[in-house]
Amino acid sequence: MLRHVGLPLLGALALTSLACSASTAPQPDKPTPSPIANAPPVRTTGVWQPAAGLTQQPIWPGSPPDGTLNPQPPESVDTYKEPAEFGGKSEAVLDIAIPTMTVMPPKGRNTGAAVIVFPGGGFQKVFITLEGTEICDWLTAKGITCIVSKYRAPGGNDYWDSTLKRQITPKIPRALQDAQRTIRLVRSKAKELGIDPGKIGVMGFSAGGYLVAQASNILTPAYKPVDAIDTISSRPDFAVALYPGHICRNGGTTFDPKLPIIKTAPPTFIAQAWDDPTDPICNSLMYASALDKAGVSTEVHLFAKGGHAFGLRKKDQPVGVWPELVERWLKQIGTL
Repeated sequence: MLRHVGLPLLGALALTSLACSASTAPQPDKPTPSPIANAPPVRTTGVWQPAAGLTQQPIWPGSPPDGTLNPQPPESVDTYKEPAEFGGKSEAVLDIAIPTMTVMPPKGRNTGAAVIVFPGGGFQKVFITLEGTEICDWLTAKGITCIVSKYRAPGGNDYWDSTLKRQITPKIPRALQDAQRTIRLVRSKAKELGIDPGKIGVMGFSAGGYLVAQASNILTPAYKPVDAIDTISSRPDFAVALYPGHICRNGGTTFDPKLPIIKTAPPTFIAQAWDDPTDPICNSLMYASALDKAGVSTEVHLFAKGGHAFGLRKKDQPVGVWPELVERWLKQIGTL
């Protein structure tokens, strides 16, 4: 059974189809909207760089397997203007051909736990600040080593093509390849990073939440091994999916046929808002139900309001308590 649920699950599941079919939300797999509406970003060409003192490293020893979906221009960064309380700006990375990870060490006490964060972006871009480094600032303050994943985009997984006005599903799941490799690489560096190899989790937002679901349930390598690191398990020890997308299909009537659910998936925490205009609530409901059916310990919290891509931005609203709920859950499962 689901150990903890934010509202009675059976009643919520009975409303799943209604919630999705009646929603006025756009195509659920469209990209995350810009952090600030009506404020176009400033685009600069060049590889995204983390804050001073942090090191960004490629996750592959050479060229990534299978390259990119299509030939693409050099990597670039969209910088959005944000309120001063959120650092004044946020960034999204585009045209990522060389996936990387950036390690942010814990501040103060080291709990030995680590979290790999997969930002969202509809598999078109990666919102590396709002759903990456900002999340790590919170986690590292709790004594958790945080790793920001900059996975391949666009086309690292199925995405909405605004030109063709339809969903594109690549034959090769490059973002999943990057996710599996990052988990293995972090586990291989456990001693170096001062982390427990049995306390490595994943956390994802929107499209990144879908990567969390894939990494939790698809343990068969999505690529041919390139070195000894690929003999290490890619299974995360715990998983957190925030407003995940891409799971419910066809107006909420079907479950993603390419996402198997396994009984050995890690304990999972899911949170989303009912009024999400981008990814309907059926994504969380269907995923939670499938995990429960497989016997996977799952905690679900559904909030009346919060919209999409709320990250850590709505601390004064009920949805803003989700980080505290995650912390309590991590203590309950023995990670903290």
